[in-house]
Amino acid sequence: MRTLMLLSTAALVAFGSSQAAAQDGAAAADVPDHIRRAVESDARSAEHRARDAARKPAQVLTLAGLEEGDTVVELGSFGHYYTTILVEAVGPTGHVHMFDMPWIEPFGGEGARAFDAAHDNATFTQVHYNEMELPSNVDVAMMVLFYHDLMREAADQSVDTADMNRRIYDALAPGGTYVVIDHSAEEGSGWRDAMTLHRIDRQAVVDEVTAAGFELAEDSNLLANPDDDRTLNMRDPQIRGETDRFLLVFRKPE
Repeated sequence: MRTLMLLSTAALVAFGSSQAAAQDGAAAADVPDHIRRAVESDARSAEHRARDAARKPAQVLTLAGLEEGDTVVELGSFGHYYTTILVEAVGPTGHVHMFDMPWIEPFGGEGARAFDAAHDNATFTQVHYNEMELPSNVDVAMMVLFYHDLMREAADQSVDTADMNRRIYDALAPGGTYVVIDHSAEEGSGWRDAMTLHRIDRQAVVDEVTAAGFELAEDSNLLANPDDDRTLNMRDPQIRGETDRFLLVFRKPE
């Protein structure tokens, strides 16, 4: 039976604050050693490390219940901020499967193939999410800052999220987790701002993912920013990198 390492919101906020105070995103004391080592790995770029204070990857992966030897599916892996941490955290006995949509090829394809070639425990697949064939008995699935991009102006670039979420559900082992992080839109707005502000309403994601059979195991404010009124495009210089973000951890029932 897989154990989901869920910490209290108060504890997360406390060691999240200590991480920000350190100004380098270093993993806090409550974070498992394999995640700590991965976050502190020399394999990570200075550009990625600079984002740690806001993104809190050690705490996020602790919430996800990531363990050494895990099989992980990462959707929207381009840029490899999390991928670089994941391959280090799961170690040589684990594996990270990266899945990117075909429209990402111009700015993400070459880098993803190079990452695949450089890591024995990583595999890259470029495929539409309604056609992907995921590995079985997956421990953790992750989609970070990409759910809103599943709606596109071009129909062939958009994703039937009900079908995608069911594919993820079927791939996960019982007790496996599905982590979704995204830029928060105004409450009750659904998908309204997805193609304009690049934000999505948290409740829209909860409704869609739980409809696939998942349980909502954690609804965390770890990445919240109450100073963001959610009306600006996430790329606006006034808020870029500091948007209010929701962090949801779903679990496939045992």
